[in-house]
Amino acid sequence: METTRFRLALVQLFVERRRHINLERARSLINRAAKDGAQVVVLPEYFTCMMDPEYFVEYKETRNGPTCQMLARAAHENNVYLFGGTFPEEIPGSKMLNNTCQIFNPKGDVIGTFRKLHLFDVDLGERMKITESELNMGGPGLTTVDTEFCRTGFGVCLDLRYPELARLYAMRGCQLMTYMGGFSLTTGPAHLQLLQRARAVDNQMFVANVGPATNNESPYVTYGHSAVADPWGNLIAETGSDEDVVIADIDLSLVAETRRRMPIDSLRRNDLFETRDLKIKQD
Repeated sequence: METTRFRLALVQLFVERRRHINLERARSLINRAAKDGAQVVVLPEYFTCMMDPEYFVEYKETRNGPTCQMLARAAHENNVYLFGGTFPEEIPGSKMLNNTCQIFNPKGDVIGTFRKLHLFDVDLGERMKITESELNMGGPGLTTVDTEFCRTGFGVCLDLRYPELARLYAMRGCQLMTYMGGFSLTTGPAHLQLLQRARAVDNQMFVANVGPATNNESPYVTYGHSAVADPWGNLIAETGSDEDVVIADIDLSLVAETRRRMPIDSLRRNDLFETRDLKIKQD
């Protein structure tokens, strides 16, 4: 039976060079979040290693590797749903990788897997040039997970920039979107919370985004500023650039109330345009 209220925690982890240190630090912060009453805990993008192709290759692993093992134990020991950030997943028989998130129930079972869909191939001149598709493959489709609280959809970093994706998740009945996004010091201040709030307002649902804390010694320096937006676009919990655990009390009745007060779906001109779900289930 679903309940309309639950406590969500975003773990904005400081990611360093060594994977075993990152896993231990993440486990400690998951414990802290659970002690603070969190029932759903979310880790950031690439929480196992610094964001750089060199480290992705060094620390690539399978879905049954050390990251999965730690996350399963942490979910079970703390009796929480754990949306397990992302790690560089090895693709059998290929030199390419996936940017992969595994989702665990409070028993420590994997109940969903999401792989980043949109790859970050950008050239911002002197400020930034990244070609993610040289090493990574985009995922096959959307992933939703049902808990006793609500249905949740998932995205990673660049996925946040696509309103059609969030719309599809809303059409599938999601009341919470969870993005794990390591925005940079260039794009983060300009776009991160703007996009997050827009996705919340567009679809009248809760939208969470969690990224790694700022580490100025990393090859790719992330912005942090993890936050939760409510269906009206208000940021109900947020943090800065340092390592932190962001706690948000989610009241799902706000989703129905917002949609009742502002019935944009029933006013939509479906005779002029549409968003179609081309792939109902992920392979």
